[in-house]
Amino acid sequence: MPVLDRFFELSRRGSTVGREVRGGVTTFMAMAYIILLNPIILGGAQDITGAKLTIAQLTTSTALAAAISTLLMGLVGNAPLALAAGLGLNAVVAYQAAPSMTWPQAMGLVVLGGAVIIVLAVTGLRTLIMNAIPLALKHAISVGIGLFIALIGLVDAGFVARGEGTPVQLGATGHLTGWPVAVFSFGLLLMIALYVRRTPAAILISIVITAIVAIVVNSVATIDQADWGVVAPRVPESLVSAPDFGLVGQVDLFGGFATAGALTATVVLFTLVLSGFFDAMGTIIGVSDEAGLVDDQGRVPRLGRILTVDGVAGMVGGAASASANTVFVESAAGVGEGARTGLASLVTGALMALALLFTPLAAVVPAAAAAPALVLVGALMMMQSKNVPWQDPDVAIPAFLTIALMPFTYSITNGVGAGLIVYTLIKAARGKFGEIPWLLWVVSLVFLAFFAVDWLGGLFG
Repeated sequence: MPVLDRFFELSRRGSTVGREVRGGVTTFMAMAYIILLNPIILGGAQDITGAKLTIAQLTTSTALAAAISTLLMGLVGNAPLALAAGLGLNAVVAYQAAPSMTWPQAMGLVVLGGAVIIVLAVTGLRTLIMNAIPLALKHAISVGIGLFIALIGLVDAGFVARGEGTPVQLGATGHLTGWPVAVFSFGLLLMIALYVRRTPAAILISIVITAIVAIVVNSVATIDQADWGVVAPRVPESLVSAPDFGLVGQVDLFGGFATAGALTATVVLFTLVLSGFFDAMGTIIGVSDEAGLVDDQGRVPRLGRILTVDGVAGMVGGAASASANTVFVESAAGVGEGARTGLASLVTGALMALALLFTPLAAVVPAAAAAPALVLVGALMMMQSKNVPWQDPDVAIPAFLTIALMPFTYSITNGVGAGLIVYTLIKAARGKFGEIPWLLWVVSLVFLAFFAVDWLGGLFG
């Protein structure tokens, strides 16, 4: 298809329509859980008036915002990056913002946060910050994200759990038990076997087969449905459900400053901007690096457009009352299946739009079936570690902190912040001030404030 080839640069990026479609479907299946999980997180909280958001309306808002944002990324950014309500960001909205203001006011802060990110992108400041990060740390960010998404997959599948005497352990009891873990193990082994045999669509085939196995197992075995996680695999009673758009547009932009107070609202806004800014930055770098789209100087093509779309997505998420949308790290699953262009994002976005009508199908694929893709892709992203000069302590130490803190703190932002602060500190301690771009000084100070924001709030509040 010459038109698609020219518009999305398929040939130049070494891809095909088939690969992009498979990649887009794989990304959707790896992140479809957000359609169910985001409503649970937001729906489990109440605002200052005691009001709660309904699950049905939140499901529609989540799918709608994800569809619009991901389609925009495909058409404008031409990148294999899907967007949806960011985990962590939705927790800030639910448990930091809502208790101090109404839901429309909390979503208004989300919209404002997206607007700030757009300003940073349009002015070029966000691009300058990303380009100021040393190339070795960009590779470290990619490795850290690999470990992070692998841990997400292992935890979601129940293969790794919180222990009584240790922070984490093997399984819920210290041993692997239960059918969901068995299904996950089967899926992971199948996926690895198909991948190393270079089977086309290995990840997607494995997810589909494992989902079918999960449905069969769930129908014949006695299993606590909570063991499956958010999605329990079963044949849906109906294929179609009507979307409820009742929350779309329910936004109060500035009311939160009056209701919660200027300081509280500003802290929430600062947290949303900084977390969204660097979470997306880390994911964009990591996924683009894995897709082979980063040049020799660590620059991502069409970065300005990608960053602008990310900011717009934040506003879209707030306007739909779905919380802030951001680039999803599960996009790496589609990249692992061959996605290299925005065509994959169009496929993912279209499936998100279809999910508005077919939400019962989104509840078919459990974490046990989708999580193996995160583990495998995490392993593949670890290969970027060879590009970090581990013999140079100036880079090795901040790179290690970047890599370690992402999975250990369950946050991309924390890893990026720690790495940049320590890199700047090491260069300054050795008198190598000429190797520290001025923007790194600014970013390091911002991160210091970010890490100390709760303490500072208590000190001056």
